Amino acid sequence: MATSRYQTAEMRRQVGSPRPKTRDTKDTLCRNVVIYGHCRYQEQGCAFSHDPNKGNSNSHQQDSSKKALNVESPSFTPSTLQTTNSTNKKPTFSSQAVTAPSFTPRGLGAATPSTLPDSEAQVFNPAAIREFTPGFDLSSSTTTPANGTSQDGTVGYDVFNMPSQNLATTPFNPYAEDHSAITGAPSTYFQPQNAFTAPLQPLQHHLYAPIGPYREDLMPYHRLTHDFFVPEKLREELQKKSEAAMQVLPNSQLPQLDSYHSLVPLDTTHRKNANTFGYPSWVYKATSSKNGNLYCLRRLEGFRLTNEHAIRSVKEWKRVENANVVRIHDAFTTRAFGDSSLIFVQDYHPLSKTLAEVHLTPSAAHAGTGRFQPKTPIAESVLWGYITQIASGLKSIHSNNLAARCLDPSKIILTDKNRIRLSACSVLDVVQFDIRRPIQDLQQDDLQQFGRTMLCLATSTPPQQLTNVSAAMEQMNRTYSPEMRDTITWLLTPPAPHKSIDEFIQGIATHIVSAFDQSQHRADTLNSELFRELENGRIARLLMKLGTINERQEFENDRAWSENGERYMLKLFRDYVFHQVDSNGNPVIDVGHMLRCLNKLDAGIDERICLTSRDEQTSFVVSYKELKKQLLSAFNELMKAAKPGRSF
Repeated sequence: MATSRYQTAEMRRQVGSPRPKTRDTKDTLCRNVVIYGHCRYQEQGCAFSHDPNKGNSNSHQQDSSKKALNVESPSFTPSTLQTTNSTNKKPTFSSQAVTAPSFTPRGLGAATPSTLPDSEAQVFNPAAIREFTPGFDLSSSTTTPANGTSQDGTVGYDVFNMPSQNLATTPFNPYAEDHSAITGAPSTYFQPQNAFTAPLQPLQHHLYAPIGPYREDLMPYHRLTHDFFVPEKLREELQKKSEAAMQVLPNSQLPQLDSYHSLVPLDTTHRKNANTFGYPSWVYKATSSKNGNLYCLRRLEGFRLTNEHAIRSVKEWKRVENANVVRIHDAFTTRAFGDSSLIFVQDYHPLSKTLAEVHLTPSAAHAGTGRFQPKTPIAESVLWGYITQIASGLKSIHSNNLAARCLDPSKIILTDKNRIRLSACSVLDVVQFDIRRPIQDLQQDDLQQFGRTMLCLATSTPPQQLTNVSAAMEQMNRTYSPEMRDTITWLLTPPAPHKSIDEFIQGIATHIVSAFDQSQHRADTLNSELFRELENGRIARLLMKLGTINERQEFENDRAWSENGERYMLKLFRDYVFHQVDSNGNPVIDVGHMLRCLNKLDAGIDERICLTSRDEQTSFVVSYKELKKQLLSAFNELMKAAKPGRSF
């Protein structure tokens, strides 16, 4: 049976499709079939047609096209779908449109659906649509390629071979604000990127540069916060050296010299020892009042200068610049200690120890007997490292027509791991100035002292107890290689007729190469850590700038200067970086987030972030590039009002 139209509000729902006015329901296709594919009221008396193939004749289409559109129809019909050109008639919509073929994009075939018969209408197949691939046409940027029509093969985009980059030949400064002013031409380094221009991939300054050497491979969750900074062991070592350099002696009774003050004694023993120089010697750390640098003062107690030319010989040692010789700066006499003392001014190396303290100190069981006992056996590789470094220092000294004259283990300091320096080379030239000896004989004595020092270290015997050289050589043969034995034997053998340090260096050339390789590895490691600290230095300067702007109480008689304009955005950025909280209101301490944000701000990239006020009533979407300009603008205002002097 046929259903009636809506007459009253009490009717809950209608059965079947709504009945159109002045239309024969038998030839009208049910809208449920059009929309859902079937009609649930077909067997319950729906008066409309449920055959989608019925009523497709051309005559019926022409008749139905002249009928006016029912304004009460629930379906929406765009106004552009009009089949008549008459402006006086109401918009009409053909009933045949419900069986129209599906829309097919123009690029999927040569024939369009309008040119095909209804029986051959193509069925829409989503799998047949090619995936959209942007076309990077570097030769022409004005033409837009059709979607999915000509990019089925390989894409003509090569980031390493792009003729359209046209990079500037002049050195590029990535830290400059105006790149065109540097190169003298429009900047081509940072170009706008869209769907049809290849990205140029500019340098990412907000990322850390992982310069080798590396540790073992770690997963991302293995990385810790201190991976961004100096390793903990190296940091602790440097901190200890810094603490020792800044150490002062409270209630000190030591005098203040002419240009050196804040003397701190460095001797570990309080016994007077005059075996090496013939005078009791003391070592102090002092600060120069001329330049503020730290120096090491070696004092010879009770020395009286009899010849003025003796102290002038120190000037010749200023020409010796070698990594294994402590540099001499000056020498003078003083009576500030209550006697006539001779002072040598040298470079200061904090926390350095002598080879006698490191390898020949007595153990706890024999500390009261005065017998020297080795801590641990010295590895042969370590001894070869000592030999190459002492040979390097003697090579530099002998080349300047000088002689070391002091190669005692108590006067060779260890400043770093397996890193030694000769620390008292010029003392005997002043003390024994009146005892004139040919320089060739003194250089031969250097080689013999060199051999005795290495024999003492190899046998763990102090120099004053090394009386039987043959027995010490036999003891060394049981521990070290024959090459080490032959090397020390050559040094201890009297010259016949003349030996030089150059001959010795030629004999240990292979070990010098090994020591040089180790030093380069050490330099690479420190260079890698320096690269890491380079980023931290930039962050420190950036934090100083932010600290001078944020929460400034008053500037130019404006108490709200830091709360207005770009300064307010910088305040919100400070909260975004440092004052984040989780869903429970607990503070989020994420060092990685802080480092990323600060490095992005320092680089001024185009990434945008959302800054929200604390009351959540104001929000800004701003890029790091804009924040950097605001930071520089606000800081420049402070710089203009600051007094001339030290600044960034």
